[in-house]
Amino acid sequence: MRPTRLASLLPITLIASTLFAAAEPSAESIITSAETQAQSQHKNVLVTFDASWCGNCRLFDRMLADPVIGPLMSKSFVHVDLTTGERPGDTLHSNTPGGLAYQDSLGGKNAGWPYLAMLDPTGKLLVDSFRPDHGKQHADNIGYPATAAEIAWFVHMLQVAAPHLTAAELTTVQTWLQRHSPV
Repeated sequence: MRPTRLASLLPITLIASTLFAAAEPSAESIITSAETQAQSQHKNVLVTFDASWCGNCRLFDRMLADPVIGPLMSKSFVHVDLTTGERPGDTLHSNTPGGLAYQDSLGGKNAGWPYLAMLDPTGKLLVDSFRPDHGKQHADNIGYPATAAEIAWFVHMLQVAAPHLTAAELTTVQTWLQRHSPV
């Protein structure tokens, strides 16, 4: 019996998918590289945990890509994205290997997306996107800062993790977020 064309391609497909999966960097290697870069550049690390389907994640990406805000953020941070929110069965997108465990280790379990963590160059968590609410038992993840309270918390995050941003630069970030708020 002669094998079909599909059957003859199956081993090649399996090898290619195995190589592709092995080539995807782990959260640990991504974070280690970012920490090394941050140490050499005297910066901190901004980790964004996201998902391909997350609209608020794309808003945060747009903020980081803005020609005014992007340079302010890169002045203080080495930025990395770890994908942790892909849906089971999605054949086009996958989570960063080890990303969800890393997010959980920072206290971001069940945070939603984006979950933001600002780390020192050794990987110590400085501040994250959980905004304390003294009227609630648990803090809320601000995700993309859109409301006045979320924007205020994000500015606070920057004050903690990017102390050499000037008051004028912090105001620039705050004003940009206010102008681009989807609410």
